[in-house]
Amino acid sequence: MSQDVVADALNMMKNAKKAGRESVKINRISKLLIEILKIMKQNKAIKRYKIDSKNKSVEVFLGDFEECKAIKPRFVVKKEWIEKYRRRYLPARGIGTIIISTNQGLLTHEEAIKKGIGGFLIAFFY
Repeated sequence: MSQDVVADALNMMKNAKKAGRESVKINRISKLLIEILKIMKQNKAIKRYKIDSKNKSVEVFLGDFEECKAIKPRFVVKKEWIEKYRRRYLPARGIGTIIISTNQGLLTHEEAIKKGIGGFLIAFFY
């Protein structure tokens, strides 16, 4: 395991989905990962997640997604550059979501465009 909790978790989710499993247990969690899971749940990429604070793990019930990855290195993106990165990481217009860390918290790329703010690219899924 590497030091990047988000990248490891998203990779475990992608591999479990390819293996045809319904859920995956992630043994390392962080606040950033929980916020990413909230956004993925809102976009129906995962069905639900259950946090076990005693064992510091989370069980994720997989939903409807094909790919999910962390963006490394975490590029700084200005509001004018979001479209460039959307074309780079997502397969087509209107398909998928890029998660951006801003001064207002984690936002999807659509929310960041509406608010007119940039930030750091964290992850994407579709």
